[in-house]
Amino acid sequence: MAGRSVRVKVDTAGIGKLLHSNELRGELTRRMSRVLDQAKATAPVVSGAFKDSMHLEQATTDRAVVRVVADSPDAQWAEAHSGTLARALDAAGGS
Repeated sequence: MAGRSVRVKVDTAGIGKLLHSNELRGELTRRMSRVLDQAKATAPVVSGAFKDSMHLEQATTDRAVVRVVADSPDAQWAEAHSGTLARALDAAGGS
């Protein structure tokens, strides 16, 4: 193999189709659902608003997007003090 080079031609149209595909969106949804479940299982409960406000949001930018969101009025404070969403993402790993 010494002296030989490998050329790769990227199919940008194919990559674009993949990034917008229902299959990718489904896989992202499956993975983020695990993160959501972990976050809800470990969320601190004072009033319950933080935990109850957690949900998935789907969007399309230049690709399929799935987010775990907590949108209660105190969500930023709760996340800053507990790290629930960050730890849930860590705990779910790459699965």
